[in-house]
Amino acid sequence: MMPLTAVQVKNAKPGRHSDGKGLYLLVKPSGTKSWVLRIVVSGRRRDFGLGPADLVSLQNARDKAVDGRKMVRGGFDPALEWKRATTTVPTFEAAARRYHDNVKAGWKNGKHGAQWLTTLEAHAFPEIGKLPVSEIDAAAIQRVLLPIWLKVPETARRVRQRVGAVLDYAHGQGWRPTEAPMRAVGKGLPKQTAKRGHFAAMPYADLPSFMSRLRESEASVGRLALQFAILTAARSGEVRGATWEEIDLDVATWTIPAGRMKAGEAHVVPLSQPALHLLQQVQNFGTGRYGAPIFPGLKGQPLSDMTLAKALRLAGGDGATVHGMRSSFRDWVAEKMPTVPGDVAEAALAHAISNKTEAAYRRAKYLDQRRDLMVAWGNYLEVRSNVVALVAKR
Repeated sequence: MMPLTAVQVKNAKPGRHSDGKGLYLLVKPSGTKSWVLRIVVSGRRRDFGLGPADLVSLQNARDKAVDGRKMVRGGFDPALEWKRATTTVPTFEAAARRYHDNVKAGWKNGKHGAQWLTTLEAHAFPEIGKLPVSEIDAAAIQRVLLPIWLKVPETARRVRQRVGAVLDYAHGQGWRPTEAPMRAVGKGLPKQTAKRGHFAAMPYADLPSFMSRLRESEASVGRLALQFAILTAARSGEVRGATWEEIDLDVATWTIPAGRMKAGEAHVVPLSQPALHLLQQVQNFGTGRYGAPIFPGLKGQPLSDMTLAKALRLAGGDGATVHGMRSSFRDWVAEKMPTVPGDVAEAALAHAISNKTEAAYRRAKYLDQRRDLMVAWGNYLEVRSNVVALVAKR
């Protein structure tokens, strides 16, 4: 079949007219003409539109068809590549504001939504706000973080998480070829050390392997109590003083009475399946009766905090503290759960709220969200067990 000529294109009747090598001129009954490249991709025949004939000349259509065939041979999808080439890539600031507008409806607390954007306005926009999201690399993100990384570490971690969320969103929109290069970013940042008066925390990335070592070791009350503390993000004293009457298996909750809470307010902890399975295990070490301690010490004495610290040390947790595991949980929420409002994470940690009315409101409001959060935390820690029905002894 002979290639088309410009005259043939001009006078073509309704139908499909081949120019060769998969390039066709399509003419509709209305007289509208357009170019199509028909080519086999991954064993399936596909048609790629090349544009209307009144805007794309015969020679331009042939050139674009050549480009399309080269893309297919290289393993690329011509439609996606042409779309990317014609897409206007927004700046980081524009992408961040668009992402914020899209997700803020899912945040129950308006203050969190405002703070989310304010943090970027203060620390990220001055450095990378005007850069196209496609050009932001690890070095650019490090320039944002280095001035604040050691000075205000908590804020710096939030900025890192939020920059990463925006870049991941940009990748999903086709504005950049990769997700955020956060692993490379971390390689260029100095280690944050705990300030005096704070409890040393284990990096959350190390916790799955640490929990695995605990599970693989011979079961003991101390090791099980430490795992339960990590799974529930609870304080050591709250775990060591826990009794069976505080556990409600029907709704999978652990209710810590006000008298045992630092803030003097009762706290309900949603229990994930790994936490429930652990409670089944620990029944082998005590009476399991209501009112009896879940994690008993020697000769009926309360379990010592040193017992948990020893379990931590023997499992390879030197340099970290039991209480610091709560900080590990908080860092994980900030960096890996970007859609979880900060108030939900604070409620999970039972941090005190000065306004008593607001405190009660938050506890009621966030219970379902905290349950989902603790399930995700348990899954992250890779504690996969078959949950056995618990029947507490009376």
